[in-house]
Parts: sequence; C-alpha cells; structure tokens
Amino acid sequence: MLKSVLIANRGEIAVRVARTAKRLGLRTIAVYSQADAQALHVRSCDEAHFVGPAPAAQSYLVIEKLIDAAKAAGAESIHPGYGFLSENAGFAEACRDAGIVFIGPPPDAIRAMGLKDRAKALMEKAGVPVVPGYHGELQEPKFLKQKAYEIGYPVLIKAVAGGGGKGMRRVDRHADFDAALDAAQREAQAAFGDARVLIEKYVSAPRHIEMQIFADTHGNAIHLGERDCSLQRRHQKVIEEAPAPGMSADLRAIMGAAAVKAARAAGYVGAGTIEFIADGAGGLKESGFWFMEMNTRLQVEHPVTEAVTGLDLVEWQFRIAAGGKLPLKQDQVLLSGHAVEARLYAEDPERGFLPSTGKLIALRFPADGSLRVDSGVEEGDAVTPFYDPMIAKLIVHDETREAALDRLAAALERTVVAGPRSNAGFLAALARAQAFRAGEFDTGFIDEHLAELGAVRQGLDRAAAARGAEELLKRESERLAPQPREASSPWDATDAFQLLGERRLTLPIMVDGEAVAAQAVYTANGRVVTVDGVASAADAVVVAAEDAVYVLRHGRQTKITLRDLSIDETAESGAGGLVRAPMHGKVLGLLVEKGTTVARGQRVAIIEAMKMEHTLHAPIDGVVAEIAVAKDAQVAEGAKVLVIEPKKEELG
Repeated sequence: MLKSVLIANRGEIAVRVARTAKRLGLRTIAVYSQADAQALHVRSCDEAHFVGPAPAAQSYLVIEKLIDAAKAAGAESIHPGYGFLSENAGFAEACRDAGIVFIGPPPDAIRAMGLKDRAKALMEKAGVPVVPGYHGELQEPKFLKQKAYEIGYPVLIKAVAGGGGKGMRRVDRHADFDAALDAAQREAQAAFGDARVLIEKYVSAPRHIEMQIFADTHGNAIHLGERDCSLQRRHQKVIEEAPAPGMSADLRAIMGAAAVKAARAAGYVGAGTIEFIADGAGGLKESGFWFMEMNTRLQVEHPVTEAVTGLDLVEWQFRIAAGGKLPLKQDQVLLSGHAVEARLYAEDPERGFLPSTGKLIALRFPADGSLRVDSGVEEGDAVTPFYDPMIAKLIVHDETREAALDRLAAALERTVVAGPRSNAGFLAALARAQAFRAGEFDTGFIDEHLAELGAVRQGLDRAAAARGAEELLKRESERLAPQPREASSPWDATDAFQLLGERRLTLPIMVDGEAVAAQAVYTANGRVVTVDGVASAADAVVVAAEDAVYVLRHGRQTKITLRDLSIDETAESGAGGLVRAPMHGKVLGLLVEKGTTVARGQRVAIIEAMKMEHTLHAPIDGVVAEIAVAKDAQVAEGAKVLVIEPKKEELG
C-alpha cells in the first residue's frame, strides 16, 4: 500500500479522499488557495501547502505548483479528486515524470476518452452503440448548422472537451442555432480552453444511466452496477440513485458488458464511468441505449454505488494504483437495497438557481446515524464565488426506493442552512414528486415541473416575516431590559403596557430587500406579531445573526432586518430600468453601448459565475443611459451594471 498522498483538489471530495486515506494509514497532504486557507479540507489533512491566489486558474489548475507541493511534502502519490485536473492527461504525465503515482488512469486513456469526438469514434470501432450525430473536426458555423439540419431537430451542441453541462446547448429550431452555437463555444473556451463542439441528435425521452467500471493493471475489468442520473438542471446532475428504476438484471448485464468493452478499448486502469443515454419512452430496453462519454475519474455520485455494494471506491483506487488486483470478480459483485443522493447547493431556486455566496451562519444536518453527509464546509465557513457552490451531498440507503426517497425528503426538510440561500426545499419537493416516484421522468423532468417544485418566484412569506419581526422585538426588549434593582419601577417595563385597551406597535422591517411593516399587538395575554394580518409562523427555525434574523420554513430562507427610516432603501433614480448583477461574478460581455435603444427582454450583458454564463436582460423599453462596469470586471451581487431610461416621447 502507498504511504502518502497529496490531494490535488478542495472541498467535499478532498475531505472524502482524506477520510479513506487516513483509514488506510496514508499521510494526507492538502493544497489550498488564498481563499481556502482555513477550509475544512485543509483542517482534515495532516499537512497543507499553499498553491496560489483564489482563482482556480492561478492555483488548483497550475500543474507546476501542484507537482512542486508534492515534491516538497515528499508525497508518494497524488489523488486528483474530480473536476479541476482530474481528467487532464498532461497532469497525469507530469506526475509520472516526477516519479509520483497518479491515482487514476494512464495519460493515453485520459487522452483517448477526454475528447468526445475521438471517444465516440473509438467506441464505434469497438462495437459500442453511439448516439447519431456529427463528431468530426470541421468547426465552420455554417457547416455545423447544416449538419444539425441533416440530423434533425432537436439537437444537442456539446463541447468536445470537458463535461458537467458546460458548453452544452439544446436547440429546437434552426433559427436558434447560431446564437446557441456561439454561447456553447464561448462557454467551452472559458471552461476548458477548447471551443470545439460536436452535434448530436437529442433523444426525446432521455434517461441518463451510467455504469461504474474498474480495471487493474493485470488485465481485469468489471462493472459495479449502474446509477440513474436523469434528474438534471442545465445538464448538471441534481439527484442520483442506484440501481436505476426499471432496470432488469438482463439489461444490466448487457449495458455492463458494453461498459467493460468500452474500458478495455481505451486501455483503462482505475475507476471510471461510462455514461449512456437511454430512450425512456415505453421503459428501458436492450436496443435503446447509446454511449455518450466516459468520465476518466471518480464521480460526484459515487456514494450511491458504495451504499448498494458495501464497497469503498476510493480504497479500490488506492489499491489498484499501488499495483494490486481488483478485489472482486464480476460474479462476486452484489447489489443490496436502494440508495439516493441529493446535491445541496448554495443557490436560489426562485431566481433561476443563481449561485448564492457568503458566510454559513448556520449549517446543521439531522441527527440520523444512517444518513451519510459528505461536505467540504462547516458552520461558520464561507461559500465563495471562486468555486463550485456545493455545500454537501446527502446520501440515504434503504431496502426499497420508496423508503429511501422518504428518508431523503425528511432529511432535507430538517437540514438547516442559513446565510447563503440553498436548494434544500427544492430537493425535498423533488424527492416527494409523485411522477418521479412513479418512474415517469427523464432528463427534462425538472424543467417541466419548476412551478410545482417551488423553483419560481414565491413572493413574500408573511408568516416567516412575522416570525423574524417577533425575534427582532425580543432582541430589542432584551437589549433595553433594565438592570436589576432593589425596587422596581413601572416605568422600567418593556411590555408596551398602557392603561387604555390594547397597544399597537408598527415595526418597519426589510424582508429580503423589500420594505415591510410588521404589527405588534400587546394584550393581557401577551404579544402577537403579524405582517399583513398573517401571524408569526410556529413551524419555522430561527437563526439569529448580528445584523439580521434568518427564518427557515419549508426549506426556504427569509432574511429580516430592521429598516433604517433615515434612508429609503427602495428608492433609487432610474430603478425601473436598473440592471443589477444577480450574483458575484465576472462581466464576460457588454452587449450594448451608452445611447443604445433597447427593448424589454433584450440581452444587454453576460456575467460568468462558477464557470457558467448568466445573461442579463433589459427590464424596460428605453435607452441605455449609463454603463457602470467594464468588460472583464468583477462585480458583487446587487452591483449596478447599467441603467436604462424610458425613451422620451417625441414632440409633434
């Protein structure tokens, strides 16, 4: 067995790899950027080495810095985790050249499967079914548009390099192809440094099913069953499960054999995933699945496979990298029960799932011994704008799918996240969605059910606002409470008592940035707080911070603060035409100039956050009166980007 490992990653996966490495007796070495100096993965390892500024391109993605850190620490091996450099053949080669064991496949296998066009050509040669499409080298826009027309809409434009939904666009109409291609290429270039794309036929009822494979250096290769990752948003997985609903033993054997054939064709070693797209119309069938791509690394969703097999996949990675044989043969792999994983993100489902950053004022999970939580942060840590906004993964395992989904929904409903907004309530609604439970779903399920899943604007939660106002009044009463005296005075009372009837108090508050008035009525029976006649919620969790109160109700966060009446927080010149940054990010492009006439809904700017593009639109018809930012500038959430003034009526 290896003696030491440098984990060339951060967050949840770095913590998870360190856990197994320590159990196996390896010395664990972390790397960290300026933003991660106090991060959980740093605290979880035996030692840590600084690798640069906060942006990943200047730290976690700089191969030379990682190799230097490994040499300085005397690391025998490097585990790349997932994301970052985990599928970078150059990194694997750099490790080999430095005499350091790379916990992953050989560089040639990464290179063979890293580019989707070459991978598909290799799979076709090996006899693995692939999705119809254009996988060639020619990238001229008119040619690609013609190929899309020949394939037949809808089609998918997909980045040749990388994954995770970046550089991917679905196109339903020929007229929309040019804009979609431009956006996909720009995003692919930013994320992977490679703007090339391929065009594929879009399967109408697609299920995303992947097979976990392992291969060693002794010629052995097996699969560990499948995972269903069909619940996606913007091609990013949201909930994963094993086994796949509707999967028969015969189909599992056929799909598994195809996955092993794909791994052998690539000369693969270590842990990998063969991703298939399956036609879910009428149920899964032997003739209805096609190779999409191979992920030459451990997957985010690997815990569900660990749950149903009882295996530690990271341990297998270490043992194979050390030259060992696969611990099991194919007929020894047994699946038990059902496992489901949900990805808890710092994002706002009501605002298009925009990333949400800031300090985690509270982060608490249910005290359920059978609930597995893989997290890279703890209460008091910060979610920064520099990296993926995942807070944690919640994994449950039970005898049946229904029981596992019940437990997952309950765990999400009892999870407390305050500070950044989270998708906890959305995930719970998804786990309880009847159509999903009935197996009536595909990769478009979330987009088709956003409203019923609560992923649309919900408006003011008055009961939560009242509960927050109640807490603010309590805090103010405690602050003003007199010091104990030998004799009390009726003038020291802070209960709003008066001689004639009820006393009413209006409390001006801000609720998620909206000016609201709460009413407090003091009676002989105590104080009652309402907002617009709605009483304070009894079913809420209250988290108090220095400058605010966070009320969590039904998985939704409401932030309440006292309103300073000396200023008008809601009044701003040109507010109707004010375009603000919806999140902390980089101004990727300004699509208008000062003086440009724009129409409501027109694209005016593009902001990049967490390697994803977000387009800003004109809120009104008018003329661009002010541009407050420059291209490539970093902007904070809520910062002014530009102002549009209504177009003045021309005099006759």
